[in-house]
Amino acid sequence: MSNASKRIPVTEERWKELNELKGAGETYDDLLGELIQEHQRRRLVERATEVREADTDELTALDEL
Repeated sequence: MSNASKRIPVTEERWKELNELKGAGETYDDLLGELIQEHQRRRLVERATEVREADTDELTALDEL
């Protein structure tokens, strides 16, 4: 990982919310990494649910690929 830093402008309200989520000794980079990972997991679960609930006529069998 590069040591380069970027600034991300946020409102005072958002800054306070992030600060409340951040644990002691945790960096904002750590927190953002966790939030991104949680978001990606949630999207994966949503997609899996969509596929599970999809009409089987809309799906392609693996052996047909």
